Amino acid sequence: MGKNIAVDGPAGAGKSTIAKKVAKNLGLIYVDTGAMYRAIGLYMLRNNIDVSDEEAVNQACDQISVSIQYVNGEQQVLLNGENVNGFIRKEEVGNMASKTSSYPKVRAMLLDAQKELAQKQNVIMDGRDIGTCVLPDAELKIYLTASVQTRAKRRFDELVEKGVECDITEIEKDIEQRDYQDMNRTIAPLKQAQDAVLVDSSNLTIEQVCETIINLYEER
Repeated sequence: MGKNIAVDGPAGAGKSTIAKKVAKNLGLIYVDTGAMYRAIGLYMLRNNIDVSDEEAVNQACDQISVSIQYVNGEQQVLLNGENVNGFIRKEEVGNMASKTSSYPKVRAMLLDAQKELAQKQNVIMDGRDIGTCVLPDAELKIYLTASVQTRAKRRFDELVEKGVECDITEIEKDIEQRDYQDMNRTIAPLKQAQDAVLVDSSNLTIEQVCETIINLYEER
């Protein structure tokens, strides 16, 4: 079993940015589980699957293979063998991922892949249910959060920088809706594991958050 860090938290809390930096600093492998769910969301979008129909989603799962490979230390998400890194960050893919991730078959499919990665090497893994479901025995569990306003502002700045037209009120609404979906789904809802350390990044810089996590890991 690897020495693992589990990072959970709501959409837009900065989990993947933080986890990547911590991974580099501590020499861990970074596993972005959200990207795996996004790959499934992308498949559903491309194939016009009605994601309100569980049977249709289950059937689609039989046609999907999602895996992760590392090329020069960069994580690549493969959907049926195709590197889909360039497609999975779109807003509509994220929303689709949030809808499909509540289905048991989708979760079971990815859970095995994620556990396997963590058994083979020392990883830092981020998602919604890492500390509670995927890596319940992780050395260190972090619950990373930030206020809805902070998360919306970060997302807004990110999109503006990419030249995307957006409305901050809409983004706030989106984030609130995703929080609700993630926290209220029946399977593996987003919640803080009992033994997780709460880190609120609303008023912290990325560097400060990373430092906090690295110090906690080294203490253990």
